[in-house]
Parts: sequence; C-alpha cells; structure tokens
Amino acid sequence: MATGPGKRAISDPDLRDRLYELLEHDHLPYSVGSRFVRLIIAIIVIDVLAAILASVPEIDAQFGWLLTTIEIVAVAAFAVEYAARLWSIVGHSLRDMTPLRARLEYAFSTLGLIDLLAFLPSAIALAIGDRTALVLFGMLPFLKLVRYSPAMRSLLAALHAERRTLFGCVVILTGAVLLFASLLYAIEHKVQPDKFGTMPQAMWWAIVTLGTVGYGDVVPVTPLGKIVTVFAIVVGFAMIALPVAIVSTAFADEVRRRDFVVTWGMLARVPLFSHLGAAEIADIMRLLRARTIESGEVLVRRGDAASSMYFITAGEVEIELPSQRVRLADGTFFGEIALLRRTKRSGTVTAMRKTKLLALDAQDFHALIERVPTLAARVKETAEARLADSASGGGDVGAGEIAQAAPAEADGGNRD
Repeated sequence: MATGPGKRAISDPDLRDRLYELLEHDHLPYSVGSRFVRLIIAIIVIDVLAAILASVPEIDAQFGWLLTTIEIVAVAAFAVEYAARLWSIVGHSLRDMTPLRARLEYAFSTLGLIDLLAFLPSAIALAIGDRTALVLFGMLPFLKLVRYSPAMRSLLAALHAERRTLFGCVVILTGAVLLFASLLYAIEHKVQPDKFGTMPQAMWWAIVTLGTVGYGDVVPVTPLGKIVTVFAIVVGFAMIALPVAIVSTAFADEVRRRDFVVTWGMLARVPLFSHLGAAEIADIMRLLRARTIESGEVLVRRGDAASSMYFITAGEVEIELPSQRVRLADGTFFGEIALLRRTKRSGTVTAMRKTKLLALDAQDFHALIERVPTLAARVKETAEARLADSASGGGDVGAGEIAQAAPAEADGGNRD
C-alpha cells in the first residue's frame, strides 16, 4: 500500500529522534533548543501575567478580548508541546518498553502531569466561559518552569531529600499547637467563651501565635494566659527557624552538588583529563578558582604568557586567532596547552557578555602532579598527543577548543 509524503513524515523515526532531542536535550546556548526554551518561558510569563490582569475588572472590561486571545494561544502552544513530547518519547525510555507503555509512563510522570495541567484546565475554563476559573487555572503554567529552571529543580530536590525531616517538623509543630491550645482553652474558655470556647478556636489562636503572624483577633486577657502566650511566642520563633534552616541548608547542598556535577562534566570532557579516574579529577577540581568578567572585558591578550586554562560555566567569550575567530559558551574550555608547556597566548579572549569562569593555574596543576605520581603518569600518556594537536603552532589554543566552537558557528550560520 502506497503512502504519501505526509504519512512518511509522521512515521519518520529520524524526525521523532530530532524532535525528542530538541525538546529534551538540545538546550545549549544559541542552539535551536535554547531558542525553543526561551519561547516557552516567554509564553509562560505572558500567560500568567494575562491571567493576573484578567482578575482586574477595569482591565478585563477594556482588554478582555486580548487577554482571552493570549490564553487561547498559550493553551494551543502547551497542547502542541505536550503532544510532541508524547509522540517523541517512544524509543527514548530508560527501559525497553512498548510505545504505549513509554507514553503512559511520561503521561503519569511528575513533569508529564505538569505539562498536562498547563493547558487542560484552562482549555476547559475557556470552553465553559468561566472567567474566575480561567484566572485560577492561568497560574498553573508557572509550574512548567520546573522543567527549565535549575534553581526550582534544586529546591524540589532539596525538599524531597529532607521530606522525612520536614515531616518531623510538622509533627513537632502539631504537638506544640495542641499543647498551647489546650492550655489556653483551660485558662480562657470561661472568660472568653466566644474566642476560646472550643478547642478549634483555641487551635486557631495557637497556629497564629506560633506562626508569629499575630493577627490580634484573638488574645488572652488573664495574667496566666498572657504568660503562656509569651512562651508560645518564643517557641514559635524556634518552630519557624527550624524548617527554614533545614530547607536552606538542603537547598545550598543541592546547588553545590549540581555545580559539582557540572564542573565534573566539564573536566571529564577535556582530552587531557579524559583518562583520569574519579579521585584524580576530584583533586583537580579543588584547584579551580572562580572568576567573573564583564561584557567587553578582555581576559587575555595574544602574545601574553599563558599560565592558566579556563572553563566557562556561564556566558560567552570570543577568541580572536590570527586566522579566525571562534566563540565559546557554557560548558566549554580553552587554554589546555598552557598546562603542558610554557607558551604564549595564541589569541585575544574577550567576553561577549557577563561570563563566569573557573581557572586552573598551570603552577598549581604541576604541583599537584608532582605530589600524585599516578596522576603524572596518566597525564604524560596524553600530553604528547595534545601538544601535537595544537592548532596555533606553539600557542595555547588547540584543535579541541576550535572543535568546540564548530557546532555553535554552524548554528550561527543557519541563523544568518
């Protein structure tokens, strides 16, 4: 049976693979995937802002048609994205499973449910014409930022890691609420039956007091009740500080862990270090020094003595070589040859925007390999090959650095 071009395109596995990479992995700076991410984030922000403005009667009366149009466009965009993820997930699951099973696994995953909630409730609200529900459900697309925001993912990971400890805090807080509520009930219920006449009323006072909110709508009037309230306020400070300290510490640890993994990945990609073991790479990581340069600032100039290599953690630099210009962005490196021999900078490196780097000093590196003979032996195995790959004939920028820029330059050519 013959199939038309459209039929072949829909069933093309290469198209599905390319779409999956676009949606899930191709988020490097200046790539098609990064532009897609920025577009989705822009739609999320505009959609949430439109939902907020729709709750203002004056604005809704004048611009309601525009706000509704924005909501319709956002719902359509999120629905298309959800369908694309559902279609392209086949063949990319961690386990070998049928297409139906792979799609169901995505659909019932946390991110899959967030993607669904981003458009389905709003679509229903649009269909029935309920403006209140539309405003309420218009907040849900904000949850999609979890997929694109490392900070939000780190916070959720921190909350998940400390879930048992936080549950313990909730148990302690519940006990404190019950304790102080029962005390104030016993002391005040006869004096203020309208405010402390029942345990639920006393519990409302205890929650407000322990939470350090202090509405002032319910207060004790007896001396003993006031004394108990003082203790409740002091305990409340501890109740608030305890979970805040737990979450902040876990969040900081998660960010450090994420940065460790990112830095580890950058080091492992350097050919000079690609054959090193985990302990050896960890030793090198301890030598890295953070540095930030502003847009337009020159990091190194051609002809200067090369004494460090650099890893770009965020931002972009341009290397002006005698024969070409190359741009390097997040996750790339340059100056590897400077660790292997005394040489000159083969190009001028300028920040194209605010850039954060990690610097590895050659002197520190050589001191390390002198202390660790096994590391010296591993480095020696690849040093001669790396020196032979130097594209500048004695400079510090080798073929590896230039190769990193090739995909970005090709993408830039497609944009032009």
